[in-house]
Amino acid sequence: MEPLHETIRKTVLRRMDLSRDLSDEEILSMIMEEICTLGKERFFSLQERMEIQRKVFHSLRKLDVLQDLLEDDTISEIMVNGPDCIFVEREGQVYKTEHTFSSGEKLEDVVQKIVAANNKVVNAAHPIVDTKLSDGSRINIVLPPVALDHCILSIRKFPKKHITMDTLVQWKTLSEEVAEFVGNLVRAHYNIVVSGATSSGKTTFLNAMAEFIPGDERVVTIEDSAELQLLGVENLVRLEAREATMEGKLEITIRDLVRTALRMRPDRIIVGECRGKEALEVLQSFGTGHDGSFSTGHANSAKDMISRLETMALMAGEMPLMAIRSQIASGVDIIIHLGRLRDKSRKLLQIMEVEGIRDGEVSLRTIYEYREHMGEEGDGTWVKKDELLHQEKMKRAGL
Repeated sequence: MEPLHETIRKTVLRRMDLSRDLSDEEILSMIMEEICTLGKERFFSLQERMEIQRKVFHSLRKLDVLQDLLEDDTISEIMVNGPDCIFVEREGQVYKTEHTFSSGEKLEDVVQKIVAANNKVVNAAHPIVDTKLSDGSRINIVLPPVALDHCILSIRKFPKKHITMDTLVQWKTLSEEVAEFVGNLVRAHYNIVVSGATSSGKTTFLNAMAEFIPGDERVVTIEDSAELQLLGVENLVRLEAREATMEGKLEITIRDLVRTALRMRPDRIIVGECRGKEALEVLQSFGTGHDGSFSTGHANSAKDMISRLETMALMAGEMPLMAIRSQIASGVDIIIHLGRLRDKSRKLLQIMEVEGIRDGEVSLRTIYEYREHMGEEGDGTWVKKDELLHQEKMKRAGL
């Protein structure tokens, strides 16, 4: 026997005049009429009526069972593994929810509604797509036959309240001393790469760092899917890459956008994430007078981030390894590595300075390092290991 809200949904759908756009109020009125009609046969409490109305309305106008999860501010990630298997991340912990779609077809309807709102296409011929919701939440969709069992959705939500560096200090992501040091690095125009694993807080940290950018500077941001929210930067240009479309629109890559950004007279260039050949252009932009630029990348440590940059730049196939290492040594000043501990808390684990080339490899110098207290999960201190070697930019900035 199908759920009551699904019966009402089908009845309302049959009554809807699809030749015109119905307002939300009209839809809600029709739903309540059907609930009242059924209420003559059985008793509904006011709470039950409101719950049924909400479910049916979300199914018709919103994103069905996902809508409640999207409106829950305590949830940071939604993972749909099929119509009856939905997980969420809340405060670093992953839980399976009781929410389910009525069928696989309903899940597919929601997927098509999401991609259609962004003028994208997802089908068996093009089964993988990255897009976003109107509130900025990032979505990855994978359809069969690539996903073997069901449609797969991964939704990364972003906090509605802007997270500042002070907020990160309160959350013990870093200490006040380290936050002040990071602020000085940004003000003094050091080129910074933020590294870390998936969901370690790289984008959030990049947003927080941007609050130290002087308000009179021109900043160009370049992203695959726009996520950065740089408050306080008035002279801001936001660029987003584009995949090739079914309508014949050509692909516009991060590499294309980096080259374009260099012609926009930027003071700083911020590349949301380096993940491929564009690393070469990013390194070159770092070393061509655009000091104070940022980027992020996936890596297990600051040292591993250097290897990742080398590998990604080699993918461009245009320079020998030693030339790339020279570009890294001259372009990247600082690597800030973030991570998640056993208790799922996010921490700044390392701040490392790129010293230069030593014995043919890029040499790193540890400035700050997080040390977890023995036996105390999630509790530790940030230890200053060394002084900054290259202080020319600090001195020029009067810091």
